[in-house]
Amino acid sequence: MTVVVLAAGKGTRMQSDLPKVLHPLAGRPLIGHVLAAADSLGPDGICVVYGHGGETLPKTVGRADLAWALQEPQLGTGHAVQQAMPHVDPAGDVLILYGDVPLIRPDTLAEMVMIAREGALALLTVELADPAGYGRIVRNARGQVEAIVEHKDADPEQLAIREVNTGILCLPAAKLAAWLARLSNDNAQGEYYLTDVIAMAAGEGERILPCHPAAEWEVLGVNSRAQLAGLERRLQATIADALMAAGVTLVDPARLDVRGRLECGRDCLIDVNCVFEGHVVLGDNVKVGANCVIRDAVLGDGVEVKAFCHLDGAKIGAQAIIGPYARLRPGTALAEAVHIGNFVELKNAQVGYNSKINHLSYVGDASVGARVNIGAGTITCNYDGVNKHRTVIEDEAFIGSDTQLVAPVTVGRGATLGAGTTLTKDAPAEQLTLSRAKQLTMPGWKRPVKRPK
Repeated sequence: MTVVVLAAGKGTRMQSDLPKVLHPLAGRPLIGHVLAAADSLGPDGICVVYGHGGETLPKTVGRADLAWALQEPQLGTGHAVQQAMPHVDPAGDVLILYGDVPLIRPDTLAEMVMIAREGALALLTVELADPAGYGRIVRNARGQVEAIVEHKDADPEQLAIREVNTGILCLPAAKLAAWLARLSNDNAQGEYYLTDVIAMAAGEGERILPCHPAAEWEVLGVNSRAQLAGLERRLQATIADALMAAGVTLVDPARLDVRGRLECGRDCLIDVNCVFEGHVVLGDNVKVGANCVIRDAVLGDGVEVKAFCHLDGAKIGAQAIIGPYARLRPGTALAEAVHIGNFVELKNAQVGYNSKINHLSYVGDASVGARVNIGAGTITCNYDGVNKHRTVIEDEAFIGSDTQLVAPVTVGRGATLGAGTTLTKDAPAEQLTLSRAKQLTMPGWKRPVKRPK
């Protein structure tokens, strides 16, 4: 079986230079969702028909296992499928999908493939309360499908039909090739309609078996940004339902955005307006506060992330407490029971068991041991304008507030740095190191006063 994905359209109503099928839905391009559904069927090949945007689509998708067929000029859906036929095994079946119909379920497609393998033409249809713009399914007196009439070509009686064509069909490749060769563009659009294949099949007595999706939203397409936003909320609602069914507490399911893959353990709680991007794993009993953004991160059991935190590429040990207003950048790895407080930023830093960085600090390119306390306003000065350098803080060190550690530098085990220290040399273990200007009081000094004009 070969899957053909039609993705050549311009998407005029999107008002965008980006090909329509590359607009994101839940963090993945529209066509990415369609290709994932196709992949689940284990096809022998997938061919994507592209056009608008030129090579932007193949380059962005970046999959070497796909075949690509250019449709130029774009003369309708029938013409588009014709461009893909050289990549189709004539002895197999063909499944036609659309790059802007992203929520189609693999189970629905699997049913269609099974029908086609029995030699019939599987046609996906749906009944809509408002079928405007869709091709109507015309049935004969025995209830058999005999044609599809496009909206612009339909007469008043046909316009009253609510059963519409989704465009998704599966059929034997050899029969499809024969019907495509007979297509005509004698219609209101002057295009070669793939839907005319249905009338040809019916005229030859072929079995046409309509299938129906489990939900209408499976076959909704995207032609505008408003429709894209509507599908985003529909997909997010589906994701939220699945998370709650698995035991996750969502304070408000309508205010969750998963833009990738979110795995949750037991008894997790996610507050409102949280965004999860890439691949995020939450252990058991994890709590995520409101308005957090978490990307490509792993959070161990019992971690608490307080409100307004940004975690990107971080690995957080069990029972750690993060935030509020903390930012953990790529390369951050926290051991168990670490505390990272408000307005603390970490980058490429490893922090040991039960260490604390609780206030207004930047720790970058650093190795921090266990049971270390880093005071407010501490900075690791890791960048010399050209190269990055590393700071090492060994176990049980105490770093006073408003300290600058000018890397490369090492703070020994159990060392104490006095508040306000600028450390440019290694600090020995178990000793106090500090650097301060001598405090002076100037007798008789008075503040300047403003001179009269």
